Order: sequence, then C-alpha cells, then structure tokens
Amino acid sequence: MHSDIELDLKVLFQSWSERPAGQIVPVSAHGSSRRYYRIIEGGESVIGVFNPDRKENIAFLMLSGHFRRHGLPVPEIYKSDLDRHIYLEQDLGDETLFSLGAAIREKEGFSTRLVQMYKQVLEILPRFQINAGRDLDYTICYPRDRFDEQSIRWDLNYFKYYFLKLARIRFDEQALENDFNQFTEFLLQADSEYFLYRDFQSRNIMWRQEQPHFIDYQGGRKGALQYDVASLLLDAKADLPWPVRDELLEYYLEVLSSLIPVERDTFVRHYYAYALIRLMQALSLMRCKIWKAFWIGDACLSSCQL
Repeated sequence: MHSDIELDLKVLFQSWSERPAGQIVPVSAHGSSRRYYRIIEGGESVIGVFNPDRKENIAFLMLSGHFRRHGLPVPEIYKSDLDRHIYLEQDLGDETLFSLGAAIREKEGFSTRLVQMYKQVLEILPRFQINAGRDLDYTICYPRDRFDEQSIRWDLNYFKYYFLKLARIRFDEQALENDFNQFTEFLLQADSEYFLYRDFQSRNIMWRQEQPHFIDYQGGRKGALQYDVASLLLDAKADLPWPVRDELLEYYLEVLSSLIPVERDTFVRHYYAYALIRLMQALSLMRCKIWKAFWIGDACLSSCQL
C-alpha cells in the first residue's frame, strides 16, 4: 500500500517539477488518517499527501486557495490528483508552536518570548475568521458547512458514548439530555457568521522563519468566533498558565475589536461555553483512541476517527 502511494507521489512530483523525485521519506501525522511524505530533490523539498477522503481533500484544496488569496500564511498547493487522493504542498518544516513552545519552556519557563509568539498567532486568527470568512463559499466545507445544532449534537453524543460510557461513569441519561438541550440552546445564541477553523491548536501551527503558518483547516465551517480561540488557549497539551490564558484572551479581544464591534461580557460568557464543548470533544477522542489501542485494535469504528 505504502509503495503504491509513494509511486503515485513520485509520478505527480515529476509531472509538476519536470524532474524525477529523489528521496521520499514518511513524515509523522500526529494520529491523522492522512499520510504525509517529504519528497527531496536537488536540495529542496515538498510535502506529498495521501488522503482517501476525496471530499475532505477538495475542502482542503479549495480552502487553501481561498486563504492564500487573502494573504494568509497557509501552505501553497503545487499540484493535485484527486482520483489518486494525493497532492503536493509547500514544505513548512517540522517545527510547530507546540514543539517550539515546549523547548522554550524547558529553558526559560513560560517566558515573554513565548507569550509574544501566541500573540502573533492571535493577530492572524481574526483574519481567517472575519476577513477570509466574509466571502468564503461555505458549500465547499466538509462534513458540514456550519457548526450548527446537528454539529453540536454530534459532539455531545460523542462525549456521552465515547467518554462517559466507555469510562463507565454513572449518569442520569434523561438529566444529561436535559443539560445537553439547555447547553445547545445557549451555544446557538452566539453570533455564528464567521469562519470556524475547528482544530485551531498549537500542533497545527507551523513555525517557519520566525512566523506562524497554519495547517489542518480542512474541517473548517461557519461558526462562532469563540470556538477557535478557546481551542488554542485551553489546549490541555500546551498547558498555558491561567494568567497567560487570561492575558492572551484580552489581547485577542483587542485585535478583534479593531475589526468588528465586540460586547466583551457576552463574548466571554460564550467563550467558556465553547471551551467546554471543545474539551468534551477532546476527552471523547482521547478515550476512543485508548479504547482502540487496548481493546479492539484496528477494528475500531470509523466514528472514532475525526
């Protein structure tokens, strides 16, 4: 299987560059079902991607083109072959905000330098959400064009079945459903006419030439502003100190206020609600992966894969 993918990528590379591909090396995908390869030729490199989900590929390729037209730092797409589920994109290196942040914290703690890096990211996030979101054709988004009631229900049920039940946590099913109904109603009160990145976390922010670059937005859709900033600041793996989280949230609101009117108290109330549903999604995925690894191996249900 891998050799067939590598062969297809070599053919695609040669049709794009008019040179035979040199070395091709698998690259870690952090648990993604997609497969990444670094193709090296003549001292330069590109990333080759294989993903069997055609609709997801189309969403990523179309979003990439749209974001680049808005001047946003996302990888350039060089060439694609949707029939073979492959494409070539710009190589942004291996350093992420997460990996670089971990190295800095080991030497300096959570220093001013690291806070400034997060501020660089938060200066760009509203440009995705507002500027690029304003004229985006959301019909290309997959699997949903909006983080709507159905999307919320998916995440809440995912939490119920793949976290609470797998962990054998006792709960009153009807009381939980009542809470879910109330919670969903509150989330839907937030203004949701913006681009929602969906997986805006430090592992999906590459760091190249002292600047952030952004990947893995193929699950993006229309939604509320609060979701993405909560995903970044409350990411458990990054483990930002609470005073830093508060400082960065205020900085984001300052940047946001330069683009649109913001009612701070209302925004913050919904911010913590969206932080909660993002955390519930993360816990569910973590539990599902543990279940897959220790109980049923490769026979895990497809719904365990995001």
